[in-house]
Amino acid sequence: MILAEKNIILSKLGTILGLLGDNEPWSGYDLGINESEYTNLNELIQRVHVYNGWFKENEVRKALKGLSTWLDEGVLNDWQSAYDIKETKPKRVGLILAGNIPLVGFHDFISVFLSGNISVIKMSSDDKHLFPAILKTMALFDETIWEWVELSEAPMKDFDAVIATGSDNSARYFESYFGKHPNIIRKNRSSIAVLDGTESEDELFQLGNDIFDFFGLGCRNVSQIWIPEDFVLDRFFEAIFDHNEIVNHNKYANNYDYNKAVFLMNLEQILDNGFVILKESKDLHSPLAVVHYVRYKDRSEVDKFIEEKEDQIQLIVGKGYEKFGNAQCPKIDDYADGVDTLKFLTSL
Repeated sequence: MILAEKNIILSKLGTILGLLGDNEPWSGYDLGINESEYTNLNELIQRVHVYNGWFKENEVRKALKGLSTWLDEGVLNDWQSAYDIKETKPKRVGLILAGNIPLVGFHDFISVFLSGNISVIKMSSDDKHLFPAILKTMALFDETIWEWVELSEAPMKDFDAVIATGSDNSARYFESYFGKHPNIIRKNRSSIAVLDGTESEDELFQLGNDIFDFFGLGCRNVSQIWIPEDFVLDRFFEAIFDHNEIVNHNKYANNYDYNKAVFLMNLEQILDNGFVILKESKDLHSPLAVVHYVRYKDRSEVDKFIEEKEDQIQLIVGKGYEKFGNAQCPKIDDYADGVDTLKFLTSL
């Protein structure tokens, strides 16, 4: 299978994921799959929350819609044009995937696939139903897809390189186990927002998306906001109020209730609006349903913090940074941890 054929398969998949993301009905045989195959995918989206309570239908569709933007043929071609992708003997690349948000490891897979290498995928137990369904759909276009990907349940043994995503604790294990091989090992990261006080109500509402998309479980979700010393936090609470339905999700609500109880028992100062807790803290990483905030007098304080925490910050949202509302809408060349995955793979 040559690169051009892989691009065609991915672009066909992108059309399907876009329709599923928008909850559209089967559009006909031009889609490349029949109505029954499309219905099976749709039904999986509706029931996958049974296996992982965080994977509510609207969150899965949101993830699929985001992936579909990468799989446009023009986007794929523009992305690949910056790399020297050669038809050489493929390497076996182990992918250890996270399961915090739906199909979070898909970018690693398409990077390996397009680089001409073979993915040996160790799925997370939290997300082990969507990926096989996606691969089976790709196989409907070309069954030789299975020559380029393996799903592994056992510990990995036969591999040439590794891309592993996990926590700081798991990263220590990964570095010990995979350190002798070419690797990309990702650790905990969080994202921040920097406000200057001139934000509109809509921009603050969009900041709510950056905080609450995928229940705040992603490394691109904002967990800390920097605000001017005189910023009135009521403005923020009012602007994000329409996100309040998130507390109706039992797993999120359990985290909210637990963290609130801990803060109250410890007599810690918090601000609470019934669905998210604000706590003044310079700690970059906040518990789920909690957002840390820091007041600054001078912008140099923010710049110093960003410089000190550079290796722990995934993304910065705000004027002069990533646009509000776009935190969970990465472009295809927005690499996790700033490490160019495709460059790594094409240099093996």
